Amino acid sequence: MSNGDTLDKLVVFLAKRDGIDKLVKTFQYVSKLTHWGAESSLPELAQRAKSWETASGLSRKAFRSGRFLAGFNALRRGPVPVPGELGALAVLANAGEMVYFFFDHFTWLSRAGVLEPWLARRASFVSAFGEAVGYVFFIAMDFIMIRRGLRQERELLREGAKDAAEKEVRRIRVDRVMRLMATAANAADLIIAVAETDPNPFCNHAVTLGISGLVSAWAGWYRNWPS
Repeated sequence: MSNGDTLDKLVVFLAKRDGIDKLVKTFQYVSKLTHWGAESSLPELAQRAKSWETASGLSRKAFRSGRFLAGFNALRRGPVPVPGELGALAVLANAGEMVYFFFDHFTWLSRAGVLEPWLARRASFVSAFGEAVGYVFFIAMDFIMIRRGLRQERELLREGAKDAAEKEVRRIRVDRVMRLMATAANAADLIIAVAETDPNPFCNHAVTLGISGLVSAWAGWYRNWPS
């Protein structure tokens, strides 16, 4: 697909579950910012934007059906094949992510009217708590890997320019960019999770949530876009 044009790549991107999720997430948080900006001056537009935001949020929860199995399978198969702190961090990160996606089912079904409405708040809290825990450990893992990559890159550069070394340096730099994108997305989503578990004026402000959601969505676009 590297020789395809933009439309070819967009088709491949949207064929992925993560691709659809990032597109609808963009809709969700653009509409949140639109609602905030138009609430006082254009109430009808604001109401339409709010409806779009709500529909997008529910749609994303539907797309994530069964996704908790990825975290469960990662735990079942054991930690990543890297000794030391990364293995422990991977277990904690995947456990948090599994809790997040599992309880997200109950939030979705409750808000859709299938389950009792009171369940939505409780399930959402547990889901967001697991999400926050997972993001903290995923961020820690990425920082560790970025630090290791920087050390390895410096060692390779000290050895002098060789074809194999140059390829490895390029690989390390690409990996670093991807990990920085992942860190940006996870940090933004962590803010959204904190807004659910520990409401406060900063995290719960519409602008904070809107920008955080778009940062996460667009970082996901970058990471999942076909090369």
